[in-house]
Order: sequence, then structure tokens, then C-alpha cells
Amino acid sequence: MNHFISNIPVFPNSQMPSSTGTSGRGEADGSFKDTLKTAINQVEDMHASAEQQMTELLKGDRSDVQNVMIAVEKADIAFQLMMQVRNKIVNAYQEISRMQF
Repeated sequence: MNHFISNIPVFPNSQMPSSTGTSGRGEADGSFKDTLKTAINQVEDMHASAEQQMTELLKGDRSDVQNVMIAVEKADIAFQLMMQVRNKIVNAYQEISRMQF
């Protein structure tokens, strides 16, 4: 069962923004931005792969329906995860913008 989850994009610890960095804000922004770009690219790749597999199935080039459906579900779950991360980021931004300094 774990091999189905292995392709879902995650934020590796090595790419997480560092809050203890001495160079300040610029370094943390770059890594967070790169992490988000990597995750979005992974989701796009999963979607493209699932779409290609579905097209091949419809053309008759494939006969493994179960693998195509698994690829489609993986792409859907990855997209849902990406949307939840986006929602959390937007909520955090809105909360910060409401703060009075």
C-alpha cells in the first residue's frame, strides 16, 4: 500500500525553508518558492502521465485498466493535496495581513 503514496509530492526536509538561517529572509523565500515549484511540477507530471495513460487506454494501446485508474486517482489525490496546501498558505497570508503592528 505504501508504494501508492510514494509518488505524492511532499516537501522534503532538505528543501524546507530554514528559520535559523543567518542570511535572513532572502534565503528562506528562495527555498520555499523552489519547494512549491517542485511540488506543483510533480503534480503536473502526475496529471500528464494519467492523461496519457487514459488516452492510450481509449485508443486500445493499453489493456491494464486498473493501472490507469490508479494513476488517475494518484493525480487526483496529489491535486487535492496541492489545493489544501494552497488554502493553508492563503489563510496564513490573510491572517498575517489582519495583524496590526
